[in-house]
Amino acid sequence: MTISEGSRLPDATLLAMGANGPEQVELGPKLKGRKVVIFGLPGAYTGVCTTAHVPSFIRTKDKFAAKGVDEIICVSVNDPFVMKAWADATGAAEAGLTFLGDADSSFTKAIGLNFTAPPAGLIDRSKRYALYAEDGVVKVLHLEESPGVCEASGGESLLAAI
Repeated sequence: MTISEGSRLPDATLLAMGANGPEQVELGPKLKGRKVVIFGLPGAYTGVCTTAHVPSFIRTKDKFAAKGVDEIICVSVNDPFVMKAWADATGAAEAGLTFLGDADSSFTKAIGLNFTAPPAGLIDRSKRYALYAEDGVVKVLHLEESPGVCEASGGESLLAAI
């Protein structure tokens, strides 16, 4: 089942790099009683993800904060080592965005936003989306028709919808 507006986000265990290596991050507590933006994308270091999607949320972070958003989280089907390096390389870590790896794509599959494109080497990856949730309930969901496009799922578009 694909997640939709009004749906509760599933409990999930994602991965982040901590001081001593990979750490499990329980999504439930990050969402409880908070306003959170989550954006998902096909892969770290890929073209549109690096040149458009991540920068759109770096540019809009302060405006989201002004609307009461507590945290902006990027989720990709990658390991936490890659996610940390990518967050550092793009300036997203310095900007205060949270990058979490969905290494086995369990969260992405649970929300029904996975796809596979073997010719590009993308197996069980995330469709491109952005959502705004309050207390774990999706209030706004913007899903791209094509993974190579970042329009509806960009920071500015989501910001305008909340």
